[in-house]
Amino acid sequence: MIKSLKGQFILSIFVTICFVITTFSNVEFNVDKSVLPIRIIFFFIMIVSVFNTGLLTEKYIQTRKKRK
Repeated sequence: MIKSLKGQFILSIFVTICFVITTFSNVEFNVDKSVLPIRIIFFFIMIVSVFNTGLLTEKYIQTRKKRK
């Protein structure tokens, strides 16, 4: 487990970028009904990942302001 806030922040950004790239590279406009639940799960994970990165960004900025 990464204990430093900066390490968590960098890892979170990396994971979010990977989820966004993976999700949007697999989007097809002709939807196959058998794959739809898997896509919904990946979209949900992507949204949660982006939200988590936003929270860590806010936390990282606040800790940097406190140090100054």
